[in-house]
This record gives sequence, structure tokens and C-alpha cells, in this order.
Amino acid sequence: MKKLHLSILVLLICAAVWTPAETVVSHALAMRGEPKYPAGFRQFDYVNPNAPKGGMVTFYTLGTYDSFNRYAQRGDPAVASDSFNDTLMIGSDDEIDVSYGLIAEKVEYDSNYRWIIFQINSKARHQDGRAITAEDVVFSFNKFVEEGVPQFKSYYSAVEEVEAVDRLRVRFTLSESDKETMVSLGGLTVLPKHYWESRNLSEPLTEVPIGSGAYTVSDYRMGQYIIYERKKDYWARDLPVNRGRLNFDFIRYDFYRDQTVAFEAFKAGEYDIRVENEAKKWATQYTGSAIDAGYIKMEEIPHEIPPGMQAFIFNIQRPVFQDRRVRMALNYLMDFEWMNRNIFYDQYTRTRSYFQNTEYAATALPGREELKILEPIRDKIPPEVFSKEYVPPVTDGSGNIRTQIREATRLLQQAGWEVRNQQLVNTRTGEPFEFELMIYTDTTERIAIPLKKNLERVGITMNIRKVDPSQYLNRWHDHDFDMVSSGFSAHFYPDTTMKIVWGSDYIDSTYNQAAVQDEAVDYLLAGIDENQGDDKALLYWGRAFDRVVTWNHYVIPQWHLSMFRVASWDKFSRPAVRPKYTLGVDTWWVDLVKESRLPKR
Repeated sequence: MKKLHLSILVLLICAAVWTPAETVVSHALAMRGEPKYPAGFRQFDYVNPNAPKGGMVTFYTLGTYDSFNRYAQRGDPAVASDSFNDTLMIGSDDEIDVSYGLIAEKVEYDSNYRWIIFQINSKARHQDGRAITAEDVVFSFNKFVEEGVPQFKSYYSAVEEVEAVDRLRVRFTLSESDKETMVSLGGLTVLPKHYWESRNLSEPLTEVPIGSGAYTVSDYRMGQYIIYERKKDYWARDLPVNRGRLNFDFIRYDFYRDQTVAFEAFKAGEYDIRVENEAKKWATQYTGSAIDAGYIKMEEIPHEIPPGMQAFIFNIQRPVFQDRRVRMALNYLMDFEWMNRNIFYDQYTRTRSYFQNTEYAATALPGREELKILEPIRDKIPPEVFSKEYVPPVTDGSGNIRTQIREATRLLQQAGWEVRNQQLVNTRTGEPFEFELMIYTDTTERIAIPLKKNLERVGITMNIRKVDPSQYLNRWHDHDFDMVSSGFSAHFYPDTTMKIVWGSDYIDSTYNQAAVQDEAVDYLLAGIDENQGDDKALLYWGRAFDRVVTWNHYVIPQWHLSMFRVASWDKFSRPAVRPKYTLGVDTWWVDLVKESRLPKR
């Protein structure tokens, strides 16, 4: 394996030596291909550049908050508190990994991706009116390295130097050719140096900070609600990336402790928009006078956005889940087909890949190019990788899962478990098979009960433990759980951030939810890193990775929905074109005519 990495490294070094570097000056950064929008573009295609500004939109969120610092390493930050500050560049919502100028009006970089210079817009201002300078950018990067989450420092380890070239230009120099790191620097949040230099970024903040973004806080009650107000003098209001966006004068978030209470509050008019994630609720509970009168509008908006991997996630550092055969057995005991028919109104599709709905999802058996990747780790990965296409277990939906129970029992027996007095116990220690599923919502409990009942049929006890959102978050951060119902973010393509989620070096990372520490997975992650500049090779490395992690059964895959279920009080209008990769609420606006037709709330 070391020889393989060395060979790739030698090729990369040779390429760097023999390829003369050219200086590129551009209005945009693209990880792959060319930017859709040319220099001088007026606005994104999915906005209405003449959208009226004004009004208020109210959202809800579960939980509480006690801090305005999104980057603190303890406490509960206010929802949307990352909107206090802008980034150097901002992505478009109809492209993947393409960003355009926000604080930085243009970039200059070498074609070997060893350095990049961001040219700051001379009009850029912090919320207190002070100019944003290169020193703010240098300070922000170093502040995140020194006081931000450890993953930031690790991810940007290739940044060798950051320096202010002059008042409005900042240069990042990399230790090696690394396009992804270079491009990702455009997403750097810019903090006001004069505000943060006397404060610790890792600590909670109970005062409203000075930022560099479009919104600040106009009113709040800690833990109950927060109202963001758009700055009337926001300097970037008419930039191409913002034209037709940021249309609400006020954005309010109300905090609830209970989903049921929050839902009833929506129907009563306490907040405006709800993206529904619960199939039963969507099918049966959107009733009442406001809906009958047409004041609340219900829409199903199809999309083709790759979904994340929502799943019951094993903490594989727990002794009970360290054996792959055990995890595989438990997969046989979730009857998705019955759940979809009886609980979800046949609205969902089973998720089977970490790259669902993309070309990187592994299908069929590995071909010749994938086999070249997989052969060096053949003895370290599940044998099924080479002989079977991964598909989650399928039932007939009747609830009769005898076949699945037999297979699960066989695997459990192989792993050293047997039934005694109707209880599954370890054959060596006599300890019962018992674990805890940690949850914080009633909705999760509802989808977990069918799994719990099927586990009981083979003698396994799954205790469902509901905790409040703050306790859940703290225990989740500390990996203090046996199993959670959570998810892995969608990946449009295999990228270098995956090592934070799966790499052994990140075993203590919050994002490595399954606590994976596996040499073969690390090898595949290294190959993905090393082939970021080769689309064809990356395709094979991505599919190989998908095969290995799915056959390792780190999770019990759940399901996904290829549409937005949106309920809203009918006071909004929106552009004719929706952005390809999001719902695009930030392009909506309050329609005063529609709003006037609604009853007073």
C-alpha cells in the first residue's frame, strides 16, 4: 500500500515539475469544469432581480440556544448565527462546488494550485462601517486554526502561509498542489478583527457580535426566539450573487421543545413555512380551517438532489457492535417495505448508497478499474464486495419476515450469540444482547418501534432513550451512545472532506458518527484525495469506497424522498425557476397582495 501511494506521489511531483505554472485571474472558482456564469453576470438564473424587499418570515426550530457564537466548542448556538458573517466567495445553488465573488471580487492563482490571492472588494464593510481588509482575512484564518474546531486545522494543514500582500489582497500559499483546498478557501468566513481579537472563538458569546454579513439581531429572548434584521446599509446588497436574494427585512425563529406543539403552532399561524419530513403527518394531519380556506398552501415540489444517508447508525466502538456479522444481522431485521406501506404511505424509496442518485453509487459488480483499486485490500474488506451487489434486505411488506429472521439468527450464531430463555446472550459471557437507541423526538421513536419489535423476535432488547435536544447534542459530540438515528450529508462526488467523516485520524471527530477506524477505508480515502484532479479515476475510487462502506454495515440505511413537501401560509411569491440543488427560500419574497388576504394572526 505504501508503494502504491509513493507511486502516485511520484507521478504528481513529476507533473508539477514538468508542467509550467500559469497565473489565472478569474471572477469565480470551480472545482470541476467551468463556471456557468461569466464575468460580469447580473444575477443567478433562479432569482427575480426585481423581487420587492420587506416583510418578515417566521420559521420554527426545535431545541434552545444560549450563545450567538456559531463556532464555540460548547453551548448551543442560535440557529442561523452563521449569517452574521459573510465569506470571501459564495456558491451558486444550481452548480456543484462553484463560487463567485462576495467579499472578494476576484481571485488570482497559479494553474498548479500552489497559491491563491483573493482581491477584496474596496466597498466591503463590516456591520459597523469599518472597511474589510486583508488583515481581517489573515486574522480570521489564524483564529479558526488556533481556536476553531480541530477539524479546521487538520483540513487546512496544507496551507503553509497566509499573508496580507497589501491592504486589499491576501495570499494563501500551499505546501503542495491541492486544488480542493485552494478552492475551499473561498468559503472562509471573514470575522472583524477589531471585534474578535479580544474574544475567544471557542467560547460561547452572550452578546450580539459585530459581523460582516447582511443580517444582525434586532430582538431576542435567549432560548425562546431570535429576530434577525437585514442591514439597510449592507454594502453587498446589489452584487450579482445577492441580487434577487435576501428579500426579507426580518427573519424570525421561534424555538420549540416538542414537535407536536410546533406543528399545532404552525396551523395556528405562529410561523410561516414548514418543510414536512413526516409522511403520516403530511398525509393525514394537515387539516383545519386555515387549510380548508386556502390560507395554508400545501405543495409537493419534485427534485433530483442527491440525498444524504439517513440511517440508524451503529457506534462500532461499542463491543456489542464491533462484529460486522452482528451489524449485518440487525440490517435483516428492519422491514422497510412494511414500514413504507403501513407508516409512510408508500412515499419513500430505500437508500442504498452514500452517493445515492449520482454516478458514484456502486452498482452491479466491480469492473476492471475498480478491481485494480480493491485487490491491494482484498484481505481487509468484506468478501461480498467482490461477489455481490449491495442491496439492503428486501421483504414482501406483509410483516412476515421469517426468512430474514433465519438469516439474522444464523449470522448472530456465527458471531457468538445464542438464545437462552427467549433472550439472546453471548455464548462466552452469558451477557444479554441489549443496547440503547438515543433519540430526541417522538417522530424517531415512531419509526424505531417496528425495528424494536423485530429485534425482540430474536431475543435482542433495544431500549429507546429519549433525551432533550441539548443532552442529545452533547452525548452525540462525545460518542456517548450505542445507536442513533441520524444521517451523513449528501456528497455530489467523492471529496476530501470525507476523511473527516470516515478517517481513522478523525476517530474523535463528531462527524465520524460510526466511530470508524479501518485501514482499508483509510486507503480508499487516500485514493480519493490523490485523484481529485482526475475525474475518471475518481469515479472508480468513489464506487470502490461505496462498496466497502456499505458492505461493512456501519448503519442500517433508512429512506429518502425526491421531493420537497412544503406547507406555507400563502403570503409569498417566488421566482419561476427554482435552484437545482435547494428549495431556494432565500429567493422568495413577501407578496403584499397575498398577505392582505390572510386573517390577522
